[in-house]
Amino acid sequence: MKTKGPYVPREESATVRQSIIDLLARETLSARGISALVHVNEKEVIDHLEHIRTASRHDKLHLKVIPAVCKKCGFSFRKRGRLTRPGRCPVCRNEQIVEPLYTLR
Repeated sequence: MKTKGPYVPREESATVRQSIIDLLARETLSARGISALVHVNEKEVIDHLEHIRTASRHDKLHLKVIPAVCKKCGFSFRKRGRLTRPGRCPVCRNEQIVEPLYTLR
């Protein structure tokens, strides 16, 4: 039997937040898509996006949020201040909601 060597973490050249900024500058993604590409959980991605949104006010980049939409009635969550995906639609109470998308402009 072959013995396993010690765990060596992969080297990161950029921080998680910088990786998210680089991804969003190139394309529009959901929190789940960012999570898969950066290899962190969705809750952590939302925390990073909150920080990016406040920090981008002083920078030349602006975090743009494409709002979530109800799949059943088409209600758009335009006025929602939170970056997380809503639980259900306030109009039809449907729980099938398209995730909000994020990009940097």
